[in-house]
Amino acid sequence: MKIETSDQTAVLNPRRQLIAGTIGHSVEFFDFLAYSYLAVYFASSFFPSSESGLVPLLSAFGVFAVGFLARPLAGLFIGLFADRYGRRRALSLTISLMAGGSLLVAVCPTYSQIGVAAPIILTVARILQGLSAGGEYTTAGAFIVESAPAGRRGFYSSFMFVASGIGKLTCHAFITVFVALIGEDAMRDYGWRIPFAVGALAAIVAWYIRRGTQETLGTTVSDEGGAAPGSRNPLNALQRYPRQSLIVFAIATGMGVGQYFWATYLTTYFQIQNGASATTAMTVGIITLILYTLAQPVAGLISDRYGRKPCMYAFGVGTVIVTPFLLSITSSNFSVLICIQLIGLLLLSLCTSITSAVMVENFPPHVRVSGLGFPYSLSVAIFGGTVPLVATSLANAGYSQYFPWYIVATAIITLLGAIAVPETFRSDISGEDS
Repeated sequence: MKIETSDQTAVLNPRRQLIAGTIGHSVEFFDFLAYSYLAVYFASSFFPSSESGLVPLLSAFGVFAVGFLARPLAGLFIGLFADRYGRRRALSLTISLMAGGSLLVAVCPTYSQIGVAAPIILTVARILQGLSAGGEYTTAGAFIVESAPAGRRGFYSSFMFVASGIGKLTCHAFITVFVALIGEDAMRDYGWRIPFAVGALAAIVAWYIRRGTQETLGTTVSDEGGAAPGSRNPLNALQRYPRQSLIVFAIATGMGVGQYFWATYLTTYFQIQNGASATTAMTVGIITLILYTLAQPVAGLISDRYGRKPCMYAFGVGTVIVTPFLLSITSSNFSVLICIQLIGLLLLSLCTSITSAVMVENFPPHVRVSGLGFPYSLSVAIFGGTVPLVATSLANAGYSQYFPWYIVATAIITLLGAIAVPETFRSDISGEDS
């Protein structure tokens, strides 16, 4: 497989490309999640509860605005950068933003040291991480799928969620062990900075590894850096391919909600709705996340053999059928909780494993990352990122029984997207007709 770049014709090594892409994605996921895991230790250092006015507002901004504004904007503009200057440069940019954000958190002075400037700096750091995360998934997904051998795009695509699963597990394990070693008091004093510093260092290593990869954007970049006519317009892909953009948005809706619920929020849900202990819920979550990660390549291989649409149909129909039943079970038994979460995650793997492949296969190369980046990031921000808020709000209002139907509704949206999308598992993705 040969790709032309501005100065050379290089032969891709698919395995090397896959390893470089997934290592970087794992590191990015580690860094992005460290904030949520460590917030309990550093929150009072930046947002003292005795203060009022600007500080609480900045706290809310740091938590919400980054997730709901930075990621879609990054999906649009970093996607445009990837389509104009190449995937490799865009991936270097995203990993650099994540390294900078993590390092900034690690060295940031506290509120008691520099006052309101502390939460401002923390918010800037989180914005950098949000921009990185918003551009990383779709750029890395395009990079890995474009690097895949013929007939293996679904399999290669699946490693995006293998990488994120490894990043999440590594982050959780590292912080858990670190807290056990130095204790809670030391964590609140200085220890919370160490994982951010480690994450920044790992990001630098990942940046170096990615420098050794080959570009996968198959067009010859001009002297001005333009990959195709009209590519300076960040809305070019949305304007030229509105149907594909809408399909990406629909597919990402149920997938994003499923990912945030079955793989993340369900641990809290088990404690609230089933009365499970925190230890039990967390253990269940770790075990099922490992199995879910292992299921990704299997699901990807199934899609390479039988097609993308059957896998998405199975996810959509299966989720619609089993979700109300699974979430009506109130048992806190360990084995029962394992079964509930594992069934949801295995169904989800049929969609998450191939999402990158499906999106990449529906756009031509010169608008591919910008075309899928914005609708994907926007959908995940609107629906996936708000899962905890929706679930908690319904529970507080006494309407928790309606939350399973929210998951069902978003799965139906993805199912409609799966019906509308053409079957692409044997398509050529190298040119304008992809």
